[in-house]
Amino acid sequence: MRQILFMVLFAASLITAGSATAGSVVVVASKIDTEGALLGNMILAILGGHNIPVQNRLQLGPTNIVRAALLAGQIDIYPEYTGNGALFFHLEADPVWRSGTRGYAQAAALDRAQNHLIWLTPAPANNTWVIATRKDLATRAHLKTMSDFARYVRGEGYVYLAASAEFVESPSALPAFEAVYGFRLGDRQLLTLSGGNTSATLRAAAEDMSGVNAAMAYGTDGAIAALGLVALEDDKAAEIVYAPAPVVREAALAQHPEIGELLNPVFKTLTLTTLQQLNAKIAVAGEDAGAVAVAYLKARHFLP
Repeated sequence: MRQILFMVLFAASLITAGSATAGSVVVVASKIDTEGALLGNMILAILGGHNIPVQNRLQLGPTNIVRAALLAGQIDIYPEYTGNGALFFHLEADPVWRSGTRGYAQAAALDRAQNHLIWLTPAPANNTWVIATRKDLATRAHLKTMSDFARYVRGEGYVYLAASAEFVESPSALPAFEAVYGFRLGDRQLLTLSGGNTSATLRAAAEDMSGVNAAMAYGTDGAIAALGLVALEDDKAAEIVYAPAPVVREAALAQHPEIGELLNPVFKTLTLTTLQQLNAKIAVAGEDAGAVAVAYLKARHFLP
């Protein structure tokens, strides 16, 4: 009898440990970066504000940690980027990821079939690598796109780009821009930093440090808007598209089918400019990510 009772209790503990949705509580997580905190807090606030019981596991860790927790059923939902499907499914060479629509569809189909994970509506924004220039340069040289930038470089316009060694050397970063747009930056046009902190590269451009007038960045970096820089559009799709979207376990969605109806309208409003501005409030102005998220949701009437 004691052995049977032990086996029943052990089985129950496995079920509880293996399912974050036990008791219908939705465990909300995010990555440890600024935008992860912002988007995770939006998900947490929306679900909690509509009487869905939630557990806060925000800023859980980097991509590999949060993804593993989702696959293991330790969390139920977190904001991910469509382009990371290339990494998750070992399809980095597939050009599908350079299309926002096709990349999202590919990630959604593969994750649903293989992992019972559902990708909800992505934001109309792209957090991929970009080159940002000083506004005075963009105005003077009529720079709006990477095609414009390539024309300016080929015309021997002055460029001094601050970037990380990874951005300069990785085939998917600056070399991809150069190959697709047909330009080349020489060593004298590059200020190569050992770290990958975009706040350093963007500040170098904004403050004209050592003549720097362009910088490596990510599309939704808050400092771009805060420092008055211009992120150039990747008009020929040289880079993988990283659109943020909530990813939720199918089991959790079955218990709370309203999750999609609540979150999809929110993410549809998160344009590139909107995310830059919201990220700036957190990363530049030092505001609390939860407070920024809730204020935005109330201003857009997603929360009372």
